[in-house]
Amino acid sequence: MKANLHRAIATAVTFILMVTGSIFGTNRFTETPDQYIKYVEGISVFTNTMETAQPQTMVYDLIKDHFTSALPEGKTEKKVLVIGYDGCRADTLRLMESAQTSAILDLTEGGGETILTYAGGVNYPYLNTQATSTAPGWCSMLTGEWANVHGIFFNMQRKSNDHLTLLTTLVQDGIVDSSAFYISWDGHFSNYFTTYYPEKQYVEKNGINTHFVHADDDAGTVNNILTDLRQQDCTDFIFSTLEHTDHVGHSSGFGAWNPKYVQAFADAESDALEILRTLRARETYKQEDWLVLITTDHGGYNLNHGRCTIQERYTFLTSNKPLSSATVEM
Repeated sequence: MKANLHRAIATAVTFILMVTGSIFGTNRFTETPDQYIKYVEGISVFTNTMETAQPQTMVYDLIKDHFTSALPEGKTEKKVLVIGYDGCRADTLRLMESAQTSAILDLTEGGGETILTYAGGVNYPYLNTQATSTAPGWCSMLTGEWANVHGIFFNMQRKSNDHLTLLTTLVQDGIVDSSAFYISWDGHFSNYFTTYYPEKQYVEKNGINTHFVHADDDAGTVNNILTDLRQQDCTDFIFSTLEHTDHVGHSSGFGAWNPKYVQAFADAESDALEILRTLRARETYKQEDWLVLITTDHGGYNLNHGRCTIQERYTFLTSNKPLSSATVEM
């Protein structure tokens, strides 16, 4: 009964968005929840269902478990690379063509796994408890908590240092030697009012080997990652986000119906493939135990996100390692 009520409210919100978008001319495509579900259910790469989607907070556990588990035989060092496709809808994965053009398929077909995850604090159709937006999404992955704990319900909120991210705690606790956050979105740590500004000040003041690195655009972010990976002793924990899909979504519409969004997804995949190839070209790659994750912070509906629609709520997580054993009870 409760789930049906929440589903009715979420459906009603979608309908209202469709109507108001038509009235004010902001609609680019009026897509129903049933159409979206059909798209997602048709993507064979997902090894779970929408009902068993996992919380995006599991990214935190995967990374920490990787670094704290025993090294496999023949490996000498553990590393983690996270590549985020900001604002990439889960149903967009139906655009993947082959492992030669898709970083996601490259990881999946190489022994990894792709699962459905969710943003917003609780799985659809229950109404979300935090905005399906950039700051809450990535913060939930980096802290392993939802906004009721880390305090970031919306964009442009400052996060308290009472809940430091893995970028800092892994280095501070001596689990890894170094970490880096490579981004281009100004809302992460570029000024006093941004999410990680207090944490950036904290690591700088305390001499912690954690680096918050801002670039002008995605090309700059990719260049920063590639430069890092080409170093003999590259950063142990690299967390990065690419803005292709989010930028296009806001300007002309989120969804595979939009040719520009399709190209943005292809651009993100191309960048990620270049990063993966550079990683594998490392002289020490065979001796290193890498966990590689590709994921997203939220979806989108027409020109926006942050609300409770099904298109904004579902996300995805791809790993170069199996994920089935890492799922949690709902």
